[in-house]
Amino acid sequence: MKNIDLTITPATYGERLNVQKPSPGILTVLKEEGIRKLVSDHYDLLVQSKIKHLFPHDEEQLKMAKQHAADFFIQVMGGPSYFNMRRGQPAMTRRHAQFKIDAEGREEWLRCYQQLMPQLPLPDHLIQSYWNYLNNFSSWMINSVDGKQADTGYQVVP
Repeated sequence: MKNIDLTITPATYGERLNVQKPSPGILTVLKEEGIRKLVSDHYDLLVQSKIKHLFPHDEEQLKMAKQHAADFFIQVMGGPSYFNMRRGQPAMTRRHAQFKIDAEGREEWLRCYQQLMPQLPLPDHLIQSYWNYLNNFSSWMINSVDGKQADTGYQVVP
């Protein structure tokens, strides 16, 4: 087992953990194809998980969701601005406002990544960098408390 800490930091609505972008070295090693495969594998786990209702069931829509997510992560890691070119500014909290995401849903999303991270052909420090980003950034997506959608004040962005 690699020497990495994939602990999920608890988070609640309104708590926004400090986010540091993942190392660009991840993209250097995995390349775009590797990031796209990781995201695709993650979505394949998500559509079988407890939060599968949050993800597209239609094959073509799922393919587009995978592309959008991969574009975002590639851009965050210092790659081309695919997300901005295709979708505009990320505004991820606003984009996710249409979905009821609670702390438990966030943790399930992270557990799916926990399954994949140790398999990545990356040095431990790069896996840790990516995990730290995912763990903290995901806290910003929580928009539901006690099963009720919180009023984020955001309008849904397609």
